[in-house]
Amino acid sequence: MNNRIGLACAFIFLWNMTCKEVTLSQDSAGLIGEWNVTVTDGQQTYPSWFEVKKSGRATLVGRYVGQFGSARPIAEVRFENGEMRFEVPPQWEDRKSNIVFEGKFSGDSLLGQTSNGEDGVVQWTAKRAPVLSDPAEVEMGQAEAIFNGSDLAGWQPRFADRDNGWEVINGILTNNSPGNDLLTAQKYTDFNLKAQFRYPKGSNSGIYLRGRYELQIEDNFGMPAESHLIGGVYGFLTPSYNASKQAGQWQEYDITLVGRRVSVVLNGKRVIDNQLIPGITGGAIDSDEASPGPILLQGDHGPVEFRKLTLTPLQPKK
Repeated sequence: MNNRIGLACAFIFLWNMTCKEVTLSQDSAGLIGEWNVTVTDGQQTYPSWFEVKKSGRATLVGRYVGQFGSARPIAEVRFENGEMRFEVPPQWEDRKSNIVFEGKFSGDSLLGQTSNGEDGVVQWTAKRAPVLSDPAEVEMGQAEAIFNGSDLAGWQPRFADRDNGWEVINGILTNNSPGNDLLTAQKYTDFNLKAQFRYPKGSNSGIYLRGRYELQIEDNFGMPAESHLIGGVYGFLTPSYNASKQAGQWQEYDITLVGRRVSVVLNGKRVIDNQLIPGITGGAIDSDEASPGPILLQGDHGPVEFRKLTLTPLQPKK
C-alpha cells in the first residue's frame, strides 16, 4: 500500500513538473522568433538583431548581431515575470564587459536597455522580423547598369563626415583611399545583381544587398569555405565551396535576392542555392527589412575595384 502511495506521489510530482515546463514554454512562446532591433545611443541610432529559439523542453537559446561583426550564439535567454535577459561576450567591440540585453513586451514590440561599454546604458526597441516575399516564380525587369563607367552618378558616400575615397579611374570604380562605404541613391527590393570586381592581396570588402545583408569579398584564395570568407553571407551562410581566384584577377558575382532567399554564383560556380538569410548582418544601414534598400559597397576595410555592376529588378510573375 505504501509503495502504491509512493508511486502515486511520484507520478503527481512528475506530472506537475511537466505541466510547469509546458507553462513556461507557453509563456515564452511570444518571444520565439527573429527580432529587428534599433538601438538609440544619444543622438545616434544603429541596427541590431537577435533570434530566440527553444532548446529542449523549456530552455531558450539564440543568436545575436550587433552594430558590427557577425552573428554570435546566445547560450541562454532568460524569460521570467514577463522580462527577458541575455548576454554575450564582446566580439569586435572595444570593451571588456559582456553585452547585456534586458527588455520586456510593450504590445507587439520589445523595449529594453543594454550597456554601451562605457558604464552607461542605452535604449533599444525591437519589432518582430517581417515575412518577406518569397514567390515561387519571378520575372525579369529591365536590366540597368548602376555604374556608368564614367563617374559616380547615382552613388553617394554613406558617411557625410568621412572623406569619400571612391573615384572612377580609366572606367573602373575604385576605392582608392579606404574609409567610407558607397551606396546607390536608388533603392531596390528583389533583384539580380552582376558584379565584376578585383582586389589586391590581403584586401577585404563586401557587397551589402539592400544595405542589410553582406556578401563577403576578401582575399581567401585556397582556403576552406566559411561564412565569414568570400562567397559567404557574413556569419550566416557558408558557400558550398571556395570558388575564388587569386588576388589581382577579375572575378564575378551573379546574385539573386528574392525576399530573404539568396542564390550566389561566384566565377561561374553556384556556391549558395536559394538559401534563407536569417537576418541583417553587422554593418547594416538599418534593421527595416520590410523596406527596399540600396546596393552598398563596403569601402572602410580595404581597396577594391569594380568594372561592371548590372542590376535587373525582379517581380512576381503575373
